[in-house]
Amino acid sequence: MFQKKLSSVLGTTFQYKMTGWKYSVGVRFLLFLFLTLLFYFSLASHLVPEKYNIQVGLPSDKQILAPAQVANNKATLKAQEQAAERVQPIFTIIPLRNQDITEQMINRIENLNQDDAISFTEKVGIYRTAIPDIHHQYITEFMNNNRSNFTSKLLEEMRSKVSEQEYRIPEETYIKVARLTADDIAQIKPVARDIVAKLMNDQITDAETVRAKVAELVNTSSLNKRAQREVVQELARFSLTPNKFFDEDKTRDAKVQARENTQTIFIKQGDIVVHKGEIITQETYQLLDELELLKNEVNYWPQFGVLILSILLSLVLFMFIRQSGGGNFKFHNAQLLMLVLIFFLNIIAMQIVSLAQTKEVPYIGFIAPVAMGVMLVTLLLDLSLAFICAFIFSVMSSVIFNIGQGQIFDFQFGFVTAVVSFASVFAIHRASQRSTILKAGIMICLFGALTVAMLTMLNGDSFAQKDVLYAIGFAFASGLLTAVLVIGLMPFFEVTFGILSALKLVELSNPNHPLLRKLLTETPGTYHHSVMVGNLSEAAAESIGANGLLCRVGSFYHDIGKTKRPSYFIENQTNIENPHDSIDPKLSKSIITAHPRDGVEMLKDYKIPKPIRDIAEQHHGTTFLKFFYYKALKQAEEQGKEPDFTEDDFRYPGPKAQSKESAIVGISDCVEAAVRSLRNPTVDQIETLISKIVKDRLDDQQYNECDLTMKELDTVAHSLKETVMGIFHSRIEYPEDVKAKTK
Repeated sequence: MFQKKLSSVLGTTFQYKMTGWKYSVGVRFLLFLFLTLLFYFSLASHLVPEKYNIQVGLPSDKQILAPAQVANNKATLKAQEQAAERVQPIFTIIPLRNQDITEQMINRIENLNQDDAISFTEKVGIYRTAIPDIHHQYITEFMNNNRSNFTSKLLEEMRSKVSEQEYRIPEETYIKVARLTADDIAQIKPVARDIVAKLMNDQITDAETVRAKVAELVNTSSLNKRAQREVVQELARFSLTPNKFFDEDKTRDAKVQARENTQTIFIKQGDIVVHKGEIITQETYQLLDELELLKNEVNYWPQFGVLILSILLSLVLFMFIRQSGGGNFKFHNAQLLMLVLIFFLNIIAMQIVSLAQTKEVPYIGFIAPVAMGVMLVTLLLDLSLAFICAFIFSVMSSVIFNIGQGQIFDFQFGFVTAVVSFASVFAIHRASQRSTILKAGIMICLFGALTVAMLTMLNGDSFAQKDVLYAIGFAFASGLLTAVLVIGLMPFFEVTFGILSALKLVELSNPNHPLLRKLLTETPGTYHHSVMVGNLSEAAAESIGANGLLCRVGSFYHDIGKTKRPSYFIENQTNIENPHDSIDPKLSKSIITAHPRDGVEMLKDYKIPKPIRDIAEQHHGTTFLKFFYYKALKQAEEQGKEPDFTEDDFRYPGPKAQSKESAIVGISDCVEAAVRSLRNPTVDQIETLISKIVKDRLDDQQYNECDLTMKELDTVAHSLKETVMGIFHSRIEYPEDVKAKTK
């Protein structure tokens, strides 16, 4: 007896050491520390610029990209100078009445030749009118001196004035003018006017170029006399002067305005600042200094900011898990380790996609399987936790896929991530088949494509653009990629962490499973008993928030060990004698108590997950086989011998129930067998029987190693009573019926 107790204590100690890490506070702290570091290093590469050890005059050993948008002063100055050079010279147009001047001169000539008796003094007045700036002193001098002296000075002044007009009329032209008749002048007048008018309609900057055209126009005119053509030609050339002048002030102002209107040129985020092997110049060094990419001046504030953000994200998870557990931690460390691994895989997938993303093809980010982690958390851990994870993944995707300028988060990617994550949770939280994952992937396809299309409309982009169609297509493909990855990763998590997902449980509940077929064909009574226990335990587990599906499937397999010796269990003894009547009670005890151990071995052979094996091993705990114990006592008394055994020898080997599900299946197993043994049970009998079973196990300390509370035990008992009444409704006699029969 002492050896058995010692063995039990040592086994319990070993089991605690093996499973103690699951509840260790230190391990929990390390897991959250690792999660915080994962967040930090995932975000830091996108939020904290890398520093380089650069020296002027030496080649760069790396290609350096701009971490943020910054003004390129050198390129901006060059662009301003190019804009100033492109400014065309500005000319001022000065309207000249050259046609009127020509006509006045011809009119004076005409008047001169009509009256040969006109005095020389009047002729001087005519020339004075034609060339109005001749000084009056020459006329006075003419009156006081001789005619020839005046004439020479007059011609000299005329030459001076003609020189000021940038054209010098030959002296012989003045002689030819005096010889013109009235008819000649009448013919000259319209021709000269038309030639001057035609040529002055254009903007003239170079008078000589225009004057070269005069001879051709005169030769093609209607004038026949040579003297007429020569006079008209000289008069027209004299009248043609530039009317378009270069305006230096306006041109200078226009260049200044062009420089001011030149937009600042920026080095955008992600642009190449320095190519690998490029020699670093002083200008490049200054630019790198402006971008804060040099190691000589390190700014630690971005690192602190990313660290605080990472701590906040981890704190959100920590507080939610703690609060949802009612002040205690809802998940043990093995489940937390699985959560950290899910985050790691999801973030790695996002980082891989972001490597292919550039500012030319930013839409590649939409193909990232951002909803993969949320789907795995929903299937393997908890529905409510999945919503918190969706929020965290949305924040991280808005950073990882951000290629915008001057902003930390790109909420377009964050919003798309949130939409597809919530859609995946709603689509998969009641998954019962593997095909449900594919259906959830299709939902992600539709909602992702619809969200990207909506953002396109809000941005005012056209659906005819190739980039928009690519973005919608990538968002659609993301759902299929997510479904494929989840389907592939589910078996890995189920096997590695011993997780029984709802999908796996539904597969194991299939009657075509080899073990269930064996149970049905070889022990039909036990099979029926297991199905009934499954109904009872599922309802009882769901009433207290435990895993009802695990209880149902665990009930199907909990008595699989009875298939080794089916005839030794009463539910299979149809039309045969009870073999226990003819064998020793100790042997009967050994056969009965062996079926949990036999069941575990068979379940291991078929690679059934551990939670179901635990139910098969623990559903009887260390309960007492009273029938065979008292039978053995009676035999010893009849033989006149002292009993060489104790009550502990007639107990199941255990262990006791370690989980709520194992305890509930054990109670349901006992209740179903007890109720089935009643011929005509009443409601009072059933309620009393269930209460007695629960109390006996509680007094026997069978629930000491699981976290069932007294309140939960009462809820389980009430649920079992309701379910039994529903199952055995036709056989239950209510108190009124019993009284009627008694009367």
